[in-house]
Amino acid sequence: MTAGTNETNEPPEQTAYRAEVRAWYEANATPKKPDDPWATNVHIDPAQAARHFRNSKEWLGRLYEAGYSGIAWPSEYGGGGGESWMTRIEREISGDYEEFTGFPGATIAMLGPTLLRHGTEAQKSEYIPKLLSAELTFCQLFSEPGAGSDLASLGAKAVRDGDEFIVNGQKVWNSSAQYTEWGFVLVRTDPEAPKHKGITFLLVDMSSPGIEVRPLVQINRSAHFNEVFLNDVRVPVANVVGEINEGWAPARTVLSNESAFIAGGRTPTGNKLRELAQANGCTNDPVIRELLATYLTRERISGWMGEQVQQAIRRGEMPPMDPGLLKLLASKNKRLAGDLAMQILGAAGQADNTPETFWAQMELMGRFSISIGGGTDEVLKNNIGERSLRLPREPGYNKDQAWRDIPK
Repeated sequence: MTAGTNETNEPPEQTAYRAEVRAWYEANATPKKPDDPWATNVHIDPAQAARHFRNSKEWLGRLYEAGYSGIAWPSEYGGGGGESWMTRIEREISGDYEEFTGFPGATIAMLGPTLLRHGTEAQKSEYIPKLLSAELTFCQLFSEPGAGSDLASLGAKAVRDGDEFIVNGQKVWNSSAQYTEWGFVLVRTDPEAPKHKGITFLLVDMSSPGIEVRPLVQINRSAHFNEVFLNDVRVPVANVVGEINEGWAPARTVLSNESAFIAGGRTPTGNKLRELAQANGCTNDPVIRELLATYLTRERISGWMGEQVQQAIRRGEMPPMDPGLLKLLASKNKRLAGDLAMQILGAAGQADNTPETFWAQMELMGRFSISIGGGTDEVLKNNIGERSLRLPREPGYNKDQAWRDIPK
């Protein structure tokens, strides 16, 4: 045994912190019930979905009060100023309990680093504590009906009027926009500039006059996504994150952290697929065995990569690999899981009404969601090629062409 460590080879201060966090969770949280391994996070009932969001928001507030939200964030902006290993330990322990930070927790991972990197001191002091405590929750207002995969072609416009911008346009596929108090939106402020220029990143109060949110019902009958209409919405110039007409930089920060979060936050499904195969007597089927082995290997690799990226983000460092690469791996895993679940079940995947069947159906219907949300696979491949591999851009694109002159 190495001096200064315990029998698990963990430094004493980490062991003590682990015991502290465990004691708090035991006193304040609900141990996970082992009797429902096939539970899904799909909320078909709108009232249930709203309750889930509200519970997640309230739980994040309790974590913040106890010092377990924003553990390693700068103390001057409401964080705990702790070490990254503290965050890791808290997350390991939180997995044993029912309570979950949900979408409000995801927003911290996306918007928080963006404010730290691009926000003014006033914005950091105002919004980061409220973000960490879930006093304010934010939705992402990026994609548009004509600007999804090619986000930089967005056309929602903002015209300056003194100390305010007047915003008009439509956004779509906006997660939890029907519940959040605020949003962060990309708008076109200079149509004469090339499409990656002339974009501005704004923080907007979702209760502002002129904002209309319409939920979108998906194939699995949930309405997690929305379309958002902005009609003459007034937004203070003080809410610009970064520089006017230079909003692509903070947008890239959001998208990079979103990719890392989506990929790193996936719930492992390998054990469920293995249990499904065992229950249906096909663990000796050579085809199923090969597919299971492939999936389990990819899931393990994805988990290792995700932890490396998350540790770097928590330390405030650049990730050791392009987060888009991690998301590409996770999106392929998701498709494999849905297909494999149905291959194991066969006709029972449609005819049965067991919890296992419902879980498999949700995996099947949701198997393309991660391939689209947070940037499509095709866009990520282009980004990785150009940004990480230094490959030339696709032919036919003139980066100096004014946005208004690009065919729509």
